[in-house]
Amino acid sequence: MTGSGLTDEATYDRTRIEQWRAGKALSRRGMLRLTAGGSLALTAFGSLPAGTASAAAPIVKPLPPEFFEVYGTNAETRWEALSGQGYLTPIDRFFVRNHTATPVIDAGTWRLKLFGTGLRGEPTAERPVEFTYRDLLRLPSETITSAIECAGNGRSYFASQQGQTVSGTAWKLGAIGVARWRGVRLSTVLARAGLTRHAVDVLPEGLDADYVTGGVNLGKVRRPLPVAKALQDVLLAYEMNGRPLPPDHGHPVRLVVPSWVGISSIKWLGRIEVSDKPLVSPWNTQYYRLLGPDYPAEGTVVTRQVVKSAFELPWDAEFASGGRHVLRGRSWSGNGRIRRVEVDTGDGWKPARQVGQAADRGWQQWEIPWRPKVSGAYTVRARATDITGVTQPDVAPYNTQGYLFGAIVRHPVRVV
Repeated sequence: MTGSGLTDEATYDRTRIEQWRAGKALSRRGMLRLTAGGSLALTAFGSLPAGTASAAAPIVKPLPPEFFEVYGTNAETRWEALSGQGYLTPIDRFFVRNHTATPVIDAGTWRLKLFGTGLRGEPTAERPVEFTYRDLLRLPSETITSAIECAGNGRSYFASQQGQTVSGTAWKLGAIGVARWRGVRLSTVLARAGLTRHAVDVLPEGLDADYVTGGVNLGKVRRPLPVAKALQDVLLAYEMNGRPLPPDHGHPVRLVVPSWVGISSIKWLGRIEVSDKPLVSPWNTQYYRLLGPDYPAEGTVVTRQVVKSAFELPWDAEFASGGRHVLRGRSWSGNGRIRRVEVDTGDGWKPARQVGQAADRGWQQWEIPWRPKVSGAYTVRARATDITGVTQPDVAPYNTQGYLFGAIVRHPVRVV
Protein backbone atom coordinates (compact mmCIF):
# COMPACT_ATOMS: atom_id res chain seq x y z
CA MET A 1 0.00 0.00 0.00
CA THR A 2 1.37 3.42 -0.97
CA GLY A 3 2.91 5.35 1.89
CA SER A 4 3.11 2.36 4.21
CA GLY A 5 6.18 3.82 5.95
CA LEU A 6 4.61 7.16 6.86
CA THR A 7 3.53 6.39 10.43
CA ASP A 8 5.96 9.01 11.77
CA GLU A 9 4.33 12.44 11.62
CA ALA A 10 7.49 14.37 10.73
CA THR A 11 8.30 12.03 7.82
CA TYR A 12 4.71 12.19 6.67
CA ASP A 13 4.72 15.99 6.72
CA ARG A 14 7.94 16.31 4.72
CA THR A 15 6.60 13.92 2.11
CA ARG A 16 3.21 15.63 1.79
CA ILE A 17 4.65 19.17 1.61
CA GLU A 18 6.94 18.08 -1.22
CA GLN A 19 3.99 16.50 -3.01
CA TRP A 20 1.85 19.60 -2.44
CA ARG A 21 4.54 21.83 -3.93
CA ALA A 22 4.71 19.50 -6.92
CA GLY A 23 0.94 19.75 -7.37
CA LYS A 24 0.33 16.14 -6.36
CA ALA A 25 -1.57 16.76 -3.11
CA LEU A 26 -5.26 17.60 -3.06
CA SER A 27 -6.42 20.67 -1.16
CA ARG A 28 -10.02 21.35 -0.18
CA ARG A 29 -12.27 24.34 0.52
CA GLY A 30 -10.54 27.09 2.47
CA MET A 31 -6.96 25.98 1.72
CA LEU A 32 -4.25 28.57 1.18
CA ARG A 33 -1.97 28.10 -1.81
CA LEU A 34 1.78 28.10 -2.20
CA THR A 35 3.30 31.47 -2.95
CA ALA A 36 5.44 32.08 -6.01
CA GLY A 37 8.53 31.71 -3.86
CA GLY A 38 7.54 28.21 -2.86
CA SER A 39 6.73 28.80 0.79
CA LEU A 40 3.36 28.25 2.37
CA ALA A 41 0.99 31.20 2.51
CA LEU A 42 0.71 31.53 6.27
CA THR A 43 -1.25 34.03 8.27
CA ALA A 44 0.50 36.36 10.68
CA PHE A 45 -0.63 34.13 13.52
CA GLY A 46 0.00 30.42 13.47
CA SER A 47 -2.08 29.10 16.31
CA LEU A 48 -5.84 28.97 16.37
CA PRO A 49 -7.36 31.71 18.53
CA ALA A 50 -10.26 31.13 20.86
CA GLY A 51 -12.55 30.51 17.89
CA THR A 52 -16.02 31.50 16.81
CA ALA A 53 -18.27 30.07 19.46
CA SER A 54 -21.98 29.88 18.77
CA ALA A 55 -24.55 31.61 20.94
CA ALA A 56 -24.62 28.47 23.09
CA ALA A 57 -22.08 27.96 25.85
CA PRO A 58 -18.78 26.89 24.25
CA ILE A 59 -18.33 24.15 26.89
CA VAL A 60 -21.22 22.02 28.20
CA LYS A 61 -19.90 20.47 31.41
CA PRO A 62 -19.56 22.39 34.69
CA LEU A 63 -16.26 24.24 35.08
CA PRO A 64 -15.74 24.72 38.83
CA PRO A 65 -12.83 27.11 39.46
CA GLU A 66 -11.14 24.60 41.75
CA PHE A 67 -10.83 22.24 38.75
CA PHE A 68 -10.32 24.53 35.77
CA GLU A 69 -8.89 27.74 34.48
CA VAL A 70 -11.06 28.88 31.58
CA TYR A 71 -9.84 30.61 28.40
CA GLY A 72 -12.87 31.37 26.26
CA THR A 73 -13.76 28.13 24.46
CA ASN A 74 -11.04 26.20 26.32
CA ALA A 75 -10.66 24.93 29.88
CA GLU A 76 -7.34 23.92 31.45
CA THR A 77 -7.11 21.37 34.24
CA ARG A 78 -5.57 22.70 37.45
CA TRP A 79 -2.82 20.31 38.51
CA GLU A 80 -3.81 20.42 42.16
CA ALA A 81 -7.20 19.00 41.07
CA LEU A 82 -5.42 15.76 40.06
CA SER A 83 -3.91 15.19 43.49
CA GLY A 84 -5.18 11.91 44.91
CA GLN A 85 -7.23 11.12 41.80
CA GLY A 86 -5.38 8.02 40.66
CA TYR A 87 -3.79 7.35 37.31
CA LEU A 88 -6.62 8.30 34.94
CA THR A 89 -7.87 11.86 34.61
CA PRO A 90 -11.48 11.97 35.85
CA ILE A 91 -13.88 13.11 33.15
CA ASP A 92 -15.07 16.04 35.25
CA ARG A 93 -11.45 17.29 35.42
CA PHE A 94 -10.32 16.48 31.87
CA PHE A 95 -9.24 19.57 29.92
CA VAL A 96 -11.32 20.89 27.01
CA ARG A 97 -9.88 22.20 23.73
CA ASN A 98 -12.53 23.57 21.36
CA HIS A 99 -11.99 25.49 18.15
CA THR A 100 -15.59 26.72 18.18
CA ALA A 101 -18.17 25.33 20.63
CA THR A 102 -19.23 21.89 21.83
CA PRO A 103 -22.07 20.53 19.67
CA VAL A 104 -24.74 18.36 21.28
CA ILE A 105 -25.33 15.40 18.94
CA ASP A 106 -27.96 12.66 19.13
CA ALA A 107 -26.25 9.27 18.85
CA GLY A 108 -29.48 7.79 17.48
CA THR A 109 -29.41 9.94 14.35
CA TRP A 110 -25.62 10.25 14.05
CA ARG A 111 -23.93 8.73 11.01
CA LEU A 112 -20.26 8.23 10.19
CA LYS A 113 -19.87 8.82 6.46
CA LEU A 114 -16.92 7.49 4.47
CA PHE A 115 -16.24 8.35 0.85
CA GLY A 116 -13.48 8.92 -1.65
CA THR A 117 -11.27 7.44 -4.33
CA GLY A 118 -9.51 5.13 -1.86
CA LEU A 119 -12.66 3.01 -1.37
CA ARG A 120 -14.13 0.40 -3.68
CA GLY A 121 -16.68 1.92 -6.01
CA GLU A 122 -15.43 5.42 -5.06
CA PRO A 123 -18.47 6.47 -3.00
CA THR A 124 -19.05 10.23 -3.02
CA ALA A 125 -19.76 12.70 -0.25
CA GLU A 126 -23.37 12.73 -1.47
CA ARG A 127 -23.60 8.93 -1.53
CA PRO A 128 -21.16 7.71 1.13
CA VAL A 129 -20.74 4.43 2.97
CA GLU A 130 -22.48 4.97 6.32
CA PHE A 131 -22.17 3.50 9.79
CA THR A 132 -24.63 4.13 12.61
CA TYR A 133 -23.72 4.29 16.28
CA ARG A 134 -25.26 0.84 16.76
CA ASP A 135 -23.18 -0.47 13.83
CA LEU A 136 -20.01 0.54 15.66
CA LEU A 137 -21.18 -0.98 18.94
CA ARG A 138 -21.66 -4.32 17.15
CA LEU A 139 -18.10 -4.37 15.80
CA PRO A 140 -15.17 -5.88 17.75
CA SER A 141 -14.04 -3.39 20.39
CA GLU A 142 -10.66 -2.48 21.81
CA THR A 143 -9.63 -0.55 24.93
CA ILE A 144 -6.48 1.54 25.18
CA THR A 145 -5.09 3.94 27.77
CA SER A 146 -3.66 7.01 26.12
CA ALA A 147 -2.88 10.65 26.74
CA ILE A 148 -4.32 13.43 24.61
CA GLU A 149 -2.36 16.67 24.82
CA CYS A 150 -2.84 20.04 23.14
CA ALA A 151 0.11 21.08 20.96
CA GLY A 152 0.33 24.36 22.87
CA ASN A 153 0.43 22.84 26.35
CA GLY A 154 2.92 24.87 28.41
CA ARG A 155 2.78 27.82 26.00
CA SER A 156 2.59 30.50 28.72
CA TYR A 157 6.08 29.63 29.95
CA PHE A 158 7.69 30.92 26.78
CA ALA A 159 6.67 34.37 28.06
CA SER A 160 6.87 33.94 31.84
CA GLN A 161 10.14 31.96 31.94
CA GLN A 162 11.92 32.85 28.72
CA GLY A 163 10.64 36.38 28.06
CA GLN A 164 9.50 35.49 24.55
CA THR A 165 6.34 36.64 22.78
CA VAL A 166 4.10 33.90 21.42
CA SER A 167 0.50 33.75 20.21
CA GLY A 168 -2.30 31.42 21.21
CA THR A 169 -4.05 30.24 24.36
CA ALA A 170 -1.82 30.78 27.40
CA TRP A 171 -1.89 27.19 28.66
CA LYS A 172 0.24 26.28 31.64
CA LEU A 173 0.70 22.48 31.85
CA GLY A 174 -2.93 21.39 32.25
CA ALA A 175 -3.87 20.88 28.58
CA ILE A 176 -3.33 17.14 28.87
CA GLY A 177 -5.37 14.23 30.15
CA VAL A 178 -4.96 10.46 30.27
CA ALA A 179 -8.06 8.32 29.83
CA ARG A 180 -9.10 4.76 29.09
CA TRP A 181 -10.71 4.82 25.66
CA ARG A 182 -12.92 2.07 24.25
CA GLY A 183 -14.06 1.83 20.68
CA VAL A 184 -13.46 0.27 17.27
CA ARG A 185 -10.19 0.28 15.40
CA LEU A 186 -10.29 2.65 12.45
CA SER A 187 -8.74 -0.16 10.41
CA THR A 188 -11.82 -2.32 11.03
CA VAL A 189 -14.19 0.36 9.74
CA LEU A 190 -11.98 1.16 6.74
CA ALA A 191 -11.89 -2.51 5.78
CA ARG A 192 -15.68 -2.81 5.99
CA ALA A 193 -16.06 0.40 3.96
CA GLY A 194 -14.00 -1.14 1.14
CA LEU A 195 -10.46 0.20 1.55
CA THR A 196 -8.38 -0.41 -1.57
CA ARG A 197 -4.65 -0.98 -1.90
CA HIS A 198 -4.42 2.36 -3.71
CA ALA A 199 -5.52 4.41 -0.68
CA VAL A 200 -2.92 6.90 0.54
CA ASP A 201 -4.55 9.28 3.05
CA VAL A 202 -7.64 9.58 5.20
CA LEU A 203 -9.10 12.94 6.20
CA PRO A 204 -11.27 12.77 9.37
CA GLU A 205 -13.62 15.74 9.86
CA GLY A 206 -15.53 16.96 12.92
CA LEU A 207 -19.18 17.97 13.25
CA ASP A 208 -18.60 21.16 15.23
CA ALA A 209 -19.30 24.50 13.57
CA ASP A 210 -17.16 25.75 10.69
CA TYR A 211 -14.05 27.60 11.80
CA VAL A 212 -14.08 31.21 10.61
CA THR A 213 -11.10 33.53 11.03
CA GLY A 214 -10.39 36.92 9.49
CA GLY A 215 -13.61 36.67 7.51
CA VAL A 216 -12.49 33.41 5.87
CA ASN A 217 -14.45 30.20 6.42
CA LEU A 218 -11.97 27.33 6.63
CA GLY A 219 -14.73 24.75 7.03
CA LYS A 220 -14.87 21.90 9.52
CA VAL A 221 -11.87 21.03 11.68
CA ARG A 222 -10.04 18.25 9.85
CA ARG A 223 -6.49 16.93 9.62
CA PRO A 224 -5.20 14.16 7.34
CA LEU A 225 -3.56 10.92 8.42
CA PRO A 226 -1.57 8.51 6.26
CA VAL A 227 -3.31 5.19 5.71
CA ALA A 228 -0.34 3.49 7.38
CA LYS A 229 -1.04 5.27 10.68
CA ALA A 230 -4.80 4.83 10.30
CA LEU A 231 -4.28 1.07 10.06
CA GLN A 232 -1.72 0.91 12.86
CA ASP A 233 -3.36 1.97 16.14
CA VAL A 234 -6.03 4.65 15.60
CA LEU A 235 -9.27 4.18 17.55
CA LEU A 236 -12.82 5.32 16.88
CA ALA A 237 -13.65 5.85 20.56
CA TYR A 238 -17.18 5.91 21.96
CA GLU A 239 -16.33 5.40 25.65
CA MET A 240 -14.08 7.33 28.04
CA ASN A 241 -13.15 5.86 31.44
CA GLY A 242 -15.95 3.32 31.15
CA ARG A 243 -18.71 5.79 30.22
CA PRO A 244 -20.15 6.99 26.92
CA LEU A 245 -18.18 9.94 25.62
CA PRO A 246 -19.46 13.21 27.10
CA PRO A 247 -20.28 16.06 24.67
CA ASP A 248 -17.15 18.09 25.40
CA HIS A 249 -14.93 15.11 24.68
CA GLY A 250 -16.40 14.07 21.36
CA HIS A 251 -19.80 12.38 21.77
CA PRO A 252 -20.88 10.23 20.05
CA VAL A 253 -17.51 9.20 18.50
CA ARG A 254 -14.05 10.70 18.34
CA LEU A 255 -10.66 9.67 17.03
CA VAL A 256 -7.86 8.76 19.39
CA VAL A 257 -4.52 8.88 17.57
CA PRO A 258 -1.84 7.61 19.97
CA SER A 259 1.52 9.43 20.01
CA TRP A 260 0.42 12.09 17.50
CA VAL A 261 -0.28 15.69 18.48
CA GLY A 262 -3.75 16.29 19.99
CA ILE A 263 -5.30 18.05 16.96
CA SER A 264 -5.18 14.70 15.12
CA SER A 265 -7.68 13.18 17.57
CA ILE A 266 -10.70 14.79 15.91
CA LYS A 267 -13.78 15.11 18.14
CA TRP A 268 -17.43 14.68 17.07
CA LEU A 269 -16.33 12.65 14.08
CA GLY A 270 -18.72 12.92 11.15
CA ARG A 271 -16.96 12.17 7.88
CA ILE A 272 -13.78 10.49 6.67
CA GLU A 273 -12.49 11.03 3.17
CA VAL A 274 -10.31 8.16 1.93
CA SER A 275 -8.17 9.17 -1.02
CA ASP A 276 -5.79 7.56 -3.50
CA LYS A 277 -3.96 10.89 -3.64
CA PRO A 278 -2.26 12.87 -0.85
CA LEU A 279 -4.55 15.19 1.14
CA VAL A 280 -3.85 18.42 3.03
CA SER A 281 -5.93 20.82 5.12
CA PRO A 282 -5.43 24.15 6.92
CA TRP A 283 -4.81 22.18 10.12
CA ASN A 284 -1.52 20.77 8.86
CA THR A 285 -0.38 23.49 6.44
CA GLN A 286 -1.64 26.79 7.84
CA TYR A 287 -1.85 25.87 11.52
CA TYR A 288 0.04 23.60 13.90
CA ARG A 289 3.43 24.37 12.40
CA LEU A 290 6.62 25.56 14.08
CA LEU A 291 7.49 29.02 12.76
CA GLY A 292 10.29 31.39 13.68
CA PRO A 293 13.86 32.37 12.91
CA ASP A 294 15.21 28.84 13.31
CA TYR A 295 12.66 27.20 10.99
CA PRO A 296 12.18 27.21 7.21
CA ALA A 297 9.71 29.69 5.75
CA GLU A 298 6.96 27.07 5.51
CA GLY A 299 7.59 25.98 9.06
CA THR A 300 7.90 22.46 10.44
CA VAL A 301 4.87 20.42 11.40
CA VAL A 302 4.11 20.01 15.09
CA THR A 303 4.60 16.32 15.77
CA ARG A 304 5.07 14.24 18.93
CA GLN A 305 4.97 16.08 22.20
CA VAL A 306 8.18 16.66 24.14
CA VAL A 307 9.11 15.53 27.67
CA LYS A 308 7.26 17.39 30.45
CA SER A 309 6.83 17.26 34.22
CA ALA A 310 4.29 18.87 36.54
CA PHE A 311 3.76 19.01 40.30
CA GLU A 312 0.31 18.23 41.68
CA LEU A 313 0.39 21.59 43.44
CA PRO A 314 -1.23 24.99 43.06
CA TRP A 315 0.99 27.90 42.11
CA ASP A 316 2.45 29.41 45.31
CA ALA A 317 1.42 26.41 47.42
CA GLU A 318 2.15 26.77 51.13
CA PHE A 319 3.99 24.28 53.36
CA ALA A 320 4.67 24.26 57.10
CA SER A 321 8.25 24.85 58.10
CA GLY A 322 9.93 21.84 59.74
CA GLY A 323 7.16 19.45 58.71
CA ARG A 324 7.61 16.38 56.56
CA HIS A 325 5.91 16.72 53.20
CA VAL A 326 5.65 14.62 50.08
CA LEU A 327 5.86 16.34 46.71
CA ARG A 328 3.95 14.46 44.03
CA GLY A 329 3.71 14.91 40.30
CA ARG A 330 3.55 13.31 36.86
CA SER A 331 5.90 13.21 33.88
CA TRP A 332 5.24 12.16 30.29
CA SER A 333 6.71 12.12 26.79
CA GLY A 334 5.49 11.63 23.26
CA ASN A 335 8.44 9.29 22.76
CA GLY A 336 7.14 6.69 25.23
CA ARG A 337 7.83 5.67 28.81
CA ILE A 338 9.62 7.81 31.39
CA ARG A 339 12.93 6.35 32.53
CA ARG A 340 13.65 8.59 35.54
CA VAL A 341 12.47 11.75 37.29
CA GLU A 342 14.55 14.13 39.39
CA VAL A 343 13.41 16.94 41.69
CA ASP A 344 15.27 20.01 42.92
CA THR A 345 13.92 21.92 45.97
CA GLY A 346 16.90 24.25 46.15
CA ASP A 347 19.70 21.90 47.17
CA GLY A 348 20.39 19.98 43.97
CA TRP A 349 18.75 17.29 41.90
CA LYS A 350 17.56 14.15 43.69
CA PRO A 351 15.83 11.09 42.24
CA ALA A 352 12.09 10.86 42.74
CA ARG A 353 10.41 7.52 43.42
CA GLN A 354 8.26 6.34 40.56
CA VAL A 355 4.77 5.30 41.62
CA GLY A 356 2.96 2.58 39.69
CA GLN A 357 3.98 1.11 36.37
CA ALA A 358 5.46 3.02 33.46
CA ALA A 359 3.18 3.48 30.45
CA ASP A 360 4.01 3.97 26.78
CA ARG A 361 1.05 6.22 25.98
CA GLY A 362 0.31 7.82 29.33
CA TRP A 363 2.33 9.36 32.12
CA GLN A 364 4.45 8.36 35.08
CA GLN A 365 3.43 9.29 38.60
CA TRP A 366 6.20 10.02 41.12
CA GLU A 367 6.86 11.37 44.62
CA ILE A 368 9.69 12.63 46.77
CA PRO A 369 9.83 13.58 50.50
CA TRP A 370 10.66 17.15 51.48
CA ARG A 371 11.31 18.65 54.91
CA PRO A 372 11.98 22.41 54.55
CA LYS A 373 13.60 23.84 57.67
CA VAL A 374 13.52 27.57 56.90
CA SER A 375 10.52 29.75 56.11
CA GLY A 376 10.46 31.75 52.90
CA ALA A 377 10.00 31.52 49.16
CA TYR A 378 11.21 28.41 47.33
CA THR A 379 11.25 27.22 43.76
CA VAL A 380 10.73 23.52 43.14
CA ARG A 381 11.66 21.95 39.82
CA ALA A 382 11.14 18.54 38.26
CA ARG A 383 12.77 17.09 35.19
CA ALA A 384 12.24 13.77 33.46
CA THR A 385 14.21 11.59 31.08
CA ASP A 386 12.30 9.37 28.68
CA ILE A 387 13.07 5.94 27.29
CA THR A 388 14.90 7.45 24.31
CA GLY A 389 17.31 9.29 26.62
CA VAL A 390 15.83 12.77 26.10
CA THR A 391 15.92 14.93 29.25
CA GLN A 392 14.01 18.16 29.77
CA PRO A 393 16.24 21.16 29.02
CA ASP A 394 16.53 24.45 30.89
CA VAL A 395 15.33 26.39 27.82
CA ALA A 396 12.78 25.34 25.19
CA PRO A 397 13.47 26.06 21.49
CA TYR A 398 11.52 29.15 20.48
CA ASN A 399 8.71 29.23 17.96
CA THR A 400 6.30 32.11 17.47
CA GLN A 401 3.19 30.05 18.19
CA GLY A 402 4.47 28.63 21.46
CA TYR A 403 4.15 24.94 20.62
CA LEU A 404 5.99 22.05 22.33
CA PHE A 405 7.27 23.79 25.46
CA GLY A 406 9.32 21.15 27.25
CA ALA A 407 11.74 23.09 29.43
CA ILE A 408 11.94 22.58 33.19
CA VAL A 409 9.18 24.66 34.82
CA ARG A 410 10.10 26.73 37.86
CA HIS A 411 7.22 26.23 40.30
CA PRO A 412 7.05 28.74 43.19
CA VAL A 413 5.99 27.63 46.68
CA ARG A 414 6.12 29.19 50.15
CA VAL A 415 7.20 27.75 53.48
CA VAL A 416 5.54 29.39 56.48
